[in-house]
Amino acid sequence: MLKSITEDDDQDGVVLNAELIKREQRERRLRIIMPATALALALLIWEALVIYYEVPHYLIPAPSRIGETLITDGPSLMTSAWFTVKLTLFSLALAIIGGVALGMLFALSRTVEMSLFPFAVILQVTPIVAIAPLILIYVHSTFAALLICAWIVAFFPILSNTVIGLRSADHNLRDLFTLYKATPWQRLRYLLAPSALPYFMAALKIAGGLALIGAVVAEFVAGTAGQNSGLASRILESSFRNEIPRMFAALFLVSLLGIAIFLATSWLSKLVLGSWHESEIKRER
Repeated sequence: MLKSITEDDDQDGVVLNAELIKREQRERRLRIIMPATALALALLIWEALVIYYEVPHYLIPAPSRIGETLITDGPSLMTSAWFTVKLTLFSLALAIIGGVALGMLFALSRTVEMSLFPFAVILQVTPIVAIAPLILIYVHSTFAALLICAWIVAFFPILSNTVIGLRSADHNLRDLFTLYKATPWQRLRYLLAPSALPYFMAALKIAGGLALIGAVVAEFVAGTAGQNSGLASRILESSFRNEIPRMFAALFLVSLLGIAIFLATSWLSKLVLGSWHESEIKRER
């Protein structure tokens, strides 16, 4: 009898696991189908309204006209998009390296934090539009100047969240590590880093978008032109020439890049936190 009860429990567990797998697969499909359907419906409404009211393309181009522009001006726009991608990723990488390193230093030394944190706040609250011209004057390389501007925008969220995360470790666990005479490396590896990781991943999602915004705004201020320039330059150039479909095409690529960064950082957060942190673990509703 005990054997039959065990077999029934095993069968129930298999059925429950199968139902959970089916539910997860359905949720994954809905996550793709629902946004795609809403976006397609919005584009169809946009196209229909432009055609119905006969709106000139130099005011609001139809999505089909924007698609044609993406095809005809594809090589030029993709070159500019690659420039913006490089600028965004380099600035984000520098923000991660600088923010994490300085955040660890702040967490270890209160004196260093009180001395340097005001400078970080000043960089954060000062509009990048106000200081970008100065950076462009003092830094001779245009790419380096744009990189600094984008880095300034993305740096503070990484720094702030890293400091908060390193200090959010449970005090009882801190005392336990002290009791067992853990080395600073052990304390960092097994206590502080896991505590700070959810905060860091949240900051990474924010900083990724801010790095792109900083890169675009900096290029707007710089007004750079030519082949070695980004999508912001294509937008400015198109506005000067009254090429509105080309402007919308460049803007579409900027938005697409921002979405790609968000999806990449969200996937990375799920990969890092999905197996152990409450924010990423799925529960039955």
